[in-house]
Amino acid sequence: MTDGARAQEWMVHGGRLDAAIRAYGGAPEAWLDLSTGINPNPWPGAGSIAVDWRALPSDEALAALERAAAAHFGASPDHVCALPGSEIGIRMLARLGLGADAAHVAPAYRSHEAAFEGAAPIAVDAVAAARSAGRMVLLANPNNPDGRLLPRAALCDAADAGAGWLIVDEAFADLHPDESVAADVADHRRLLVLRSFGKFFGLAGLRLGFAVAPRPIVAALRALLGAWPVSTAAIAIGVAAYRDRAWIESMRERLRADAAALDAMLARHGLVATGASPLFRLVAHDDAAMLFDRLAQHHILCRPFDYAPRWLRFGLPGDAMARDRLDQALARG
Repeated sequence: MTDGARAQEWMVHGGRLDAAIRAYGGAPEAWLDLSTGINPNPWPGAGSIAVDWRALPSDEALAALERAAAAHFGASPDHVCALPGSEIGIRMLARLGLGADAAHVAPAYRSHEAAFEGAAPIAVDAVAAARSAGRMVLLANPNNPDGRLLPRAALCDAADAGAGWLIVDEAFADLHPDESVAADVADHRRLLVLRSFGKFFGLAGLRLGFAVAPRPIVAALRALLGAWPVSTAAIAIGVAAYRDRAWIESMRERLRADAAALDAMLARHGLVATGASPLFRLVAHDDAAMLFDRLAQHHILCRPFDYAPRWLRFGLPGDAMARDRLDQALARG
């Protein structure tokens, strides 16, 4: 396989460690995977949660999960619908007939492009015009991969500016609670928010997400999902994690401090980090492909982009040792 063909495997999504191992060798435990924006410090209580794997999830337990999530989001529980991952939620929205004339802000997640057939890519500064024209707009806030963060007031204005829907993917919003528009969702407003559990809580394998939407949309999503939309384990872990306010607040502080330390380390190597989300940083480099290959030779995986060959995205190293390992690899050349 050529280098170009190999590279395509990890230019689609982060987390393609198996592809990196096939190309560069090494055991999985030998790699430092910085290709995603998942918190490397997961919520510590998951292993101690007792789960009855014989039991189907009850309606009462699911409602408790949605109440706990709603409290975390600042939203009404009536507007919250649990999903088996926010990725599934994005792809379900097209089945609800929300976006006959749709646009998505680019660059962003590839799933945004795929969610609505025929949706046109637009720049973030074209959102107001698209909304005024009555178009449905899908955007991420904070955005991935550049970490751009729009203020809550601007999004509320955009939601009220046109007849179409505004869909805001807040997968990384747990670290920016003041800018979330989840609390602004109402039955009279064409605003829909998607939230991810796994990124901030570091438990992406649980596959848990949420839609925050007007009640008619919540009802339509429930009809599509059918019975038992999420697992017993996801419910038990999600409820406990969302109620762990002390961990949430301390983790927010830790991630901000760790992101500042990563920024300073990258700057020492002439790499200017951009983005508001502490869970990942974007850098531009004139020879990003060379830098990606150099790090992969040291069994460090970051995220390159086929549509932006100067970009590399770095997930947050989990501790000082991991950060020092990246520092040393960048210094060796």
